[in-house]
Amino acid sequence: MLVSILHRVAGDGMAFVALPVLLWWLGALASGPEAYQKFADVMTSPLGYVVLVGISWAFFNHMSSGIRHFVLDIGAGYELSLNKTFSYVSIASGLVLTALFWAAILLI
Repeated sequence: MLVSILHRVAGDGMAFVALPVLLWWLGALASGPEAYQKFADVMTSPLGYVVLVGISWAFFNHMSSGIRHFVLDIGAGYELSLNKTFSYVSIASGLVLTALFWAAILLI
């Protein structure tokens, strides 16, 4: 149940938060240096980083859950213990991939 709820939350987060941020970024790129600098200032603030980390978590969590659903759709993983393990792996992989993504960004 938790995996399903997180999958929906992540999908909604990408639709209602990530998409407007992406559109703002593209608009700022097209509008010139001042507009892009304003976008960069907001997104590199502490609240901006929270939003960006949340967007990346939503992406990786939704992707991990989608892979889990794909495995279920091909007819594998319906045994209760295996299904429960896949659920934990789905949640953990979203967190781990987000941490690795931001570690790579901040360390490069």
